Amino acid sequence: MEVSTVSPANLTLEKVLTECTDACMFREENRLATFSSWPFTEGSKCTKENMARAGFYHCPTETDTDLTRCYVCFRELFGWEADDDPLTEHARSTDCLFLQLGKTDEQLTLRDVLKIELARNKDRVRKLSAFLDTQLDNHWSANKKAINSLKRGRSKKV
Repeated sequence: MEVSTVSPANLTLEKVLTECTDACMFREENRLATFSSWPFTEGSKCTKENMARAGFYHCPTETDTDLTRCYVCFRELFGWEADDDPLTEHARSTDCLFLQLGKTDEQLTLRDVLKIELARNKDRVRKLSAFLDTQLDNHWSANKKAINSLKRGRSKKV
């Protein structure tokens, strides 16, 4: 069975968490394809090949053009420098199963892939919960301000 190489159009954290737009990133070649505008080339530790091998895909934003995210633990890193080692930087996320296994795509067994998908889904739910909590807090604060503003406006008329 052949799986096509795909680079999703939208890798924002919101889309990744709510719509799983990064589902194809389990393949190193798909992660590598996202680094088309990566600034570091041969001669540096931080090449696009090393980034993809370390589990990262490139998901730049207007403010963070070098933003990367692990497809399993969803750790986001930016501010990369040429001498940064992606595996060393990723290892700061001690709970990432991808790093714990330390295998290439070719070395992964079906059991490994299933374990990674289970860990990825747990991490995604955890991250989605935090994301939605933040959004709910922001909406609550905005609504509270609007209500207080309406109350002040009403009290001035009385």
